[in-house]
Amino acid sequence: MVVRAVVIWLALLAAAVLNGTFRVAILVPRYGDAAGHIASTLMLCALIALLSWAAIGWVHPDTAAQAAAVGILWLALTLAFEFGFGHIVAHKTWAELLADYNVLGGRIWLLVLLTTTAAPWLAGRLRGLF
Repeated sequence: MVVRAVVIWLALLAAAVLNGTFRVAILVPRYGDAAGHIASTLMLCALIALLSWAAIGWVHPDTAAQAAAVGILWLALTLAFEFGFGHIVAHKTWAELLADYNVLGGRIWLLVLLTTTAAPWLAGRLRGLF
């Protein structure tokens, strides 16, 4: 189950990269930075939910606890990638990386993390796996 969960997380990562490319190329130039980030965040949440719904049967958690563990694994991988890649490869400062967590500044990235964490459990529950 863990290997399959990681494979699906890699698909989620690819979807997030494509979403970010779309945000930078289309949304931000057309609608501005704030609206572009909000639209992109909501789109990514929808993509995560759809991919989770489609893949949860293949990941096959047997229990709600296992599905919750998949969500926590996805969250950990997401945070490790975001901060590891962002800081080491993209050379972003910690302040730049943490800017997306500023809800009072209009950033709703936390919604992506919440969706990533909850999606496997919710998809499994809705599909009747446990």
